Amino acid sequence: MAANQPGIFADAQQNRMIHDRTFSEVAATVQRFIASSHLGQPGEHAPSPGDERVFNALALALFALQHEHVGPYREWCARRRSHPGNVRHWRAIPAVPTSAFKQFEFTSLPASQRTTVFESSGTTGYRPSRHFHHAASLRLYEASLLPWFRRHCLPGERREAGARPRFLILTPPPSASPHSSLVHMFETVRQALGAADSAFCGTRVGEAEWDLDWPTAWRVLGEAVAGRRPLWVLGTAFSFVHLADELERTGQHCQLPPGSSALETGGYKGRSRILSREALHALVGRQLGLEPEAIGCEYGMCELGSQAYDRVLGVRPAHLAEAPPVRVFRFPPWARTTVISPETGQEVGEGEAGLLRVVDLANVWSVAAIQTEDVVLRRGTGFELLGRAAEAEPRGCSLRSLALPTLGVMP
Repeated sequence: MAANQPGIFADAQQNRMIHDRTFSEVAATVQRFIASSHLGQPGEHAPSPGDERVFNALALALFALQHEHVGPYREWCARRRSHPGNVRHWRAIPAVPTSAFKQFEFTSLPASQRTTVFESSGTTGYRPSRHFHHAASLRLYEASLLPWFRRHCLPGERREAGARPRFLILTPPPSASPHSSLVHMFETVRQALGAADSAFCGTRVGEAEWDLDWPTAWRVLGEAVAGRRPLWVLGTAFSFVHLADELERTGQHCQLPPGSSALETGGYKGRSRILSREALHALVGRQLGLEPEAIGCEYGMCELGSQAYDRVLGVRPAHLAEAPPVRVFRFPPWARTTVISPETGQEVGEGEAGLLRVVDLANVWSVAAIQTEDVVLRRGTGFELLGRAAEAEPRGCSLRSLALPTLGVMP
């Protein structure tokens, strides 16, 4: 990391408190931190002391700004007797449960500046979480997204100059799903990294349902097989179920060319039969002709600006010899995770279960510390995803009464 960076970046390196900075100044420093971060090899994610100091200083700077300018967050912190004067480390920054984003506007952006809103997905009648953006916050979102995606989905020879992969994206395009952070992610990847003939093959059905545009899907798959051209298939878990089931129903088998990959992003929402991750990947591998190391997972949500991945696609890690394999997700160096006991509110030990908490520096204009409803096992600096908390939708949620869910796990 460069030691001669000016201004607040140098302040952060020297572990000094950052006072009286604007959101734009801190965002610019976060973007420099992203650009200078060493992404490491698979499994390498232990931050250096210098990185940790910079991260901590930036997280505290964000906490001070967000505490001052995000009214619901300030009230949330007040009820926990937390404020910038008594929080000294990023682990102590109060985290907002994702459930609270459904009722309150956790944003510093006035209504006149909100050009985009990402909403959590769900069935018809579902009240979504909302994460508001403007042009600058979307630029930071994309600056966070692209290097970590490249690191995990386009490794080694796949990043050769001029070699743009062809993506088949199993979601609707942005024009049909303007409030989906996942669709925005895929469109960003398509524009920045994808071949010109990459294609979305999802369609919108009603208010909250997605289906597949089968003629487009068959055309792109057929062209990949006939031309022996690798294809990257990206989509939600339920979209992969629909695709694999239709291939099976019609008696087709698609043997994608070597170098092809699939990235699934989880999520069923009652839109297909539910499979375990192992069963889903076995089905996808069988129907698309992909080896296990070519199928990976992404973890993200509309409330976050960064994503986690469980492997580098195309690289066969040693843990694939395990049965079943352990999939450890890791966020990039500009985000940190802890695993919290819902009974005690304290961090759990290595290999123990709790609720995932994320502090994400890419969340500049909202809140950086997010308490998820996902039950995970702590795995070093990463986590193994187990499922959703049994009370992931607590009733009567409010700043006064919201409590952590219990640790029962939903399938």
